Amino acid sequence: MARKAFLIDMSRCIACRSCQVACKQWNKLEPEATVNRGSYENPPQLTPQLYNQIQFIEQGQGDELRWLFMNQRCMHCGDAGCIKVCPSAGALYHTPEGMVAFNQDKCIECHYCVNGCPFDVPRYDRKKKVTKCHACVDRIANGLVPACVKACPTQTLRFGDRDALIAEAKAAGKTVYGESELKGLGAVYILEDAPQTYNLPAKPAIPASIFLWKDVIKPLGILGFWGAMGAALLHYVTFGPKKLDEYGRRHDDDLNPPEKGA
Repeated sequence: MARKAFLIDMSRCIACRSCQVACKQWNKLEPEATVNRGSYENPPQLTPQLYNQIQFIEQGQGDELRWLFMNQRCMHCGDAGCIKVCPSAGALYHTPEGMVAFNQDKCIECHYCVNGCPFDVPRYDRKKKVTKCHACVDRIANGLVPACVKACPTQTLRFGDRDALIAEAKAAGKTVYGESELKGLGAVYILEDAPQTYNLPAKPAIPASIFLWKDVIKPLGILGFWGAMGAALLHYVTFGPKKLDEYGRRHDDDLNPPEKGA
């Protein structure tokens, strides 16, 4: 199956937040109480009950105010740090379309995925289970677009064949973010400024500590455990169990036991 992706053109975004509302409605996510913080952002960041969020980036330019908008969500990385570090097989996984989905029944509440994501996306709900944008896998599996894409009035959000969307953007003279990073992101952006302006890493990378844990420490720990078990079994078979005399001292049957009173 050809890989699917979001194409997100932030030059088209009017910050109507229809995507937020549609996502909540389709996924039956609970409303959240918020307070006025002097910004139109609401809520101010992703939460267990908010899978995609519009960030308001305000920049003062003399007497004028420049507003940029950013649609924050799971990037659905081709090389996903959350999947690489997750110790529970199937808790986080790639769908046939290339999206990163989750299965809460297999989540063991370890929070490793939070540290493995270079975009700070995964959240944990009140059940202490992972939650995030899953690209409406139930909809796309049935030939529908994700709810946020369906609700977007300006075509800021589009969803379809990844290669075709990127080729179309390039043909229009656009520079895309996420074409090759982490083996290609499943959320490819058209930005009006540098990625750092949108709080995106210029060169996203999975933290080195993830590789240290998964590829070095964890295998060595498993190897050390089974090595110790094997050595203990070999010693038992070769020498037999140690016995204690009446004073609690160890000796072998084939050796002269200590004399009483010694």
